[in-house]
Amino acid sequence: MTSKKKVEPIGGKPSDVEDLKVASNYLRGSLAEQLHNRVTGGLSELDNRLLKFHGSYMQDDRDLRKEREKQKLEPAFQFMLRVVTPGGVATPEQWLVIDELAQKYGNGTIRVTTRQAFQLHGVLKWNLKQTIKGINDTLLTTLAACGDVSRNVMCNPNPLQSKVHEEVYHWSKELTKHLAPRTPAYHEIWLDGEKLENPYKPYSEPADPVEPIYGHVYLPRKFKIGIAVPPSNDIDVYSQDLGFIAVVEKDQLVGFNVTVGGGMGMTHGDTNTYPQLGKVIGFITPDKTLELAEKVVTIQRDYGNRSVRKNARFKYTIDRHGLDWFKEELQDRLGWELAPAREFAFESSGDRYGWAKNYDGTWNVTLFVRSGRIADTEQEQLMTGLREIAKVLKGDFRLTANQNVMIGNIPAKQKAAINKLLKKYNISIGEELSGLRRNALSCVALPTCGLAMAEAERYLPTLLDKLEPILEKYGLRDSEINVRMTGCPNGCARPALGEISFIGKSPGKYNMYLGAGFAGERLNKMYKENIGEEEIIATLEPIIEHYAKDRKKGEHFGDFVIRAGYIKATTDGTNFHSA
Repeated sequence: MTSKKKVEPIGGKPSDVEDLKVASNYLRGSLAEQLHNRVTGGLSELDNRLLKFHGSYMQDDRDLRKEREKQKLEPAFQFMLRVVTPGGVATPEQWLVIDELAQKYGNGTIRVTTRQAFQLHGVLKWNLKQTIKGINDTLLTTLAACGDVSRNVMCNPNPLQSKVHEEVYHWSKELTKHLAPRTPAYHEIWLDGEKLENPYKPYSEPADPVEPIYGHVYLPRKFKIGIAVPPSNDIDVYSQDLGFIAVVEKDQLVGFNVTVGGGMGMTHGDTNTYPQLGKVIGFITPDKTLELAEKVVTIQRDYGNRSVRKNARFKYTIDRHGLDWFKEELQDRLGWELAPAREFAFESSGDRYGWAKNYDGTWNVTLFVRSGRIADTEQEQLMTGLREIAKVLKGDFRLTANQNVMIGNIPAKQKAAINKLLKKYNISIGEELSGLRRNALSCVALPTCGLAMAEAERYLPTLLDKLEPILEKYGLRDSEINVRMTGCPNGCARPALGEISFIGKSPGKYNMYLGAGFAGERLNKMYKENIGEEEIIATLEPIIEHYAKDRKKGEHFGDFVIRAGYIKATTDGTNFHSA
């Protein structure tokens, strides 16, 4: 092996967030004191940043901002809580607790995220502690659902490979547990645990007694891990900082191909920021999963950019130093070398809707949840229906990476009763919907997300209503096309992996991207900038017509627009912004 290139951690003054983490005494800050401050419904900016590590973001209702300013009132502060749910699996009992907390302390809805986690919105500061305690009492947690740590570890809930899924789910739980922060601050602040004094430890300390993996400054930015089971890439494994692709031989899990360096976020107008896909670096057996993940995390801890947060994700660390350097650094830390990658193939990145039978005779049914929002509407009593199902269900619930809900492991003798409840509450299993709508994702955006520049969750259904007649006109109603919409370029709905994507630029205006791979293997590229609904429809209709007439057998929309010359293929995130 060639001698390893000497690489120093990036220089520059640490950002204010790094200073905050250093001074926070392992994520304590002044959160405990601020929770008792009745003068304001919000938190200081610094404590709000710390709160993210505890699984919550401070937000305000932007629909009310101007009116409250006129009345000389502070913003309508509220908090979003995210619940760590490894692999998206929850028991009926846990579902009922989340539902109860949403009704009692939240805005009466539950949101399923694209990381297979629960989100509660509209929680007031005075109710945060009771809500978090309620979540903890049901053996779930919000710790590390956000913040500069490893987030909720995703996995594939493929009902057709349920035996393998159970093993994959095991590793998603083990990874989540192994990489969880060790600080007792969470228990002290939210669960009235005993306070432990932790002395400040300088950067040079070889082993942090409180945080042996992260150290007292944690990671430079968030870190995402996911496990996929081919042929389904429903978790978009290439979008993960660290990905594991299950290798199955003779119906047995023999190991994982490992990918590194994915990530979706970017900043408008800054070509030094870009989405990136993870790259396969080799194969490991399952018993090496935790060790490898820990060493990868420590490389990012030591070499990630702590000066400029928008360049702090793991993808930039790898692109800055090179993949060869990273592999050598990883091997040095492991003391062993990864085996060559095994063959695999992905076919799609969406969910398989409807009923499917498991290897053990139980059943799963995947439900369509519009933008992941579980609520009752005039058309569908989704929240009530799932609550009633949870009261009798002998199986479990699985949140998918595409914002849907799978009811899993339903005993054969209970299938008819569950199906009856689905029909009673008019809950969709997706089969009657267009291929475009079945494959649509959106982030929350307005009115609560502080980063949103445009609508997403509230607007995407309206846009789909106007695009579906065009697809039907050209015989494409049932064609599977990935469409994604976000209110900003932060990447929460993985917009860079949509065959058609809209990223908010300003109210009512979006950058439109085309050409991602249907199975999540290729990024898209911007086709038109800062356009509104009228231009979106006028632009897409002739392309859709052309696709209907000239596509090859089995050719997906993202592949067609490249072959037809509408857009050039993005071969790597580093050329995402090139024409």
